[in-house]
Amino acid sequence: MSRITWQVPETARGERLDRWLAGQLPDLTRSAVQKLITDGRVQVDGVVAAKGGVKLRGTEHVSVALPEPRPPTPQPEPLPLDVLYEDEDVIVVNKPPGLVVHPAPGHEGGTLVNALLARYPDLAVRDQSDRPGIVHRLDRDTSGVLIVARHAEARRFLQRQFSRREVEKFYLAAVHGRPSSDHGLIDAPLGRDPRDRKKFAVVPGGRPALTEFTVRELFPEYTLLEVRLITGRTHQIRVHLASIGTPIVNDTVYGRRRPVPGLPSQRQFLHAWRLRLRLPSGAIHTFEAPLAPDLEATLAFWRQQVDVRR
Repeated sequence: MSRITWQVPETARGERLDRWLAGQLPDLTRSAVQKLITDGRVQVDGVVAAKGGVKLRGTEHVSVALPEPRPPTPQPEPLPLDVLYEDEDVIVVNKPPGLVVHPAPGHEGGTLVNALLARYPDLAVRDQSDRPGIVHRLDRDTSGVLIVARHAEARRFLQRQFSRREVEKFYLAAVHGRPSSDHGLIDAPLGRDPRDRKKFAVVPGGRPALTEFTVRELFPEYTLLEVRLITGRTHQIRVHLASIGTPIVNDTVYGRRRPVPGLPSQRQFLHAWRLRLRLPSGAIHTFEAPLAPDLEATLAFWRQQVDVRR
């Protein structure tokens, strides 16, 4: 939200606030200006303006808090899609690394939503939101299984399951070092990092967050974990695993500052492996996405190193 402030000239004495303000905001209609006032976004000398008909005296300061502009409607783009399953209600895809899920500032195109609109043109008609079909997200550099709703009713049905923690979400993650036990539950609240508001951290009074992990394979310097995401906070797995001293390999935000040189994959080793939930049809399904080729190559590299040392 941005705020603009003007000093009213003495020549505007006696003019209505809404009419004068409309002259300062030529890109807005009179009704849009009036809505800014009724929404409490306009202040005169620091006091919220009660109505647009108030008369100006000149020399006062008028400020407006403009809402963030709505993002442009996503456009279809013929990008490749790896579809694991589809029916009349849902689409399940295997998201590749490097693909942003939906348009956002700095990523207006080239997203999963753009690809979905190209392959399923009716998606924009049946779900008229600014993120059509999107029920949950994966980070840009996280690969794996993601479910999309084909219409608004299906989206609401799936969102209820996510909000009630009825969806089983499993990931594969490779971390530096080894956890203190082969199986564990991380129960640590998460919130904005007070030292860096762009990041998240374990903070007292944060939102409850639960992550369960099990060791699947050990290497001399790394461990492959199966991770169950019980809650779904932003960056939860990355923050939780770093908090117990085992940051995700190549996570340069919450782990080491630089990727590990020489590995086949230089992005974070985090893959959404399995998703189990009830579909709008009533059937319970389990969907799995095979480990992405770059991460599979990294595992093969570590296994080869183990064989050489024997």
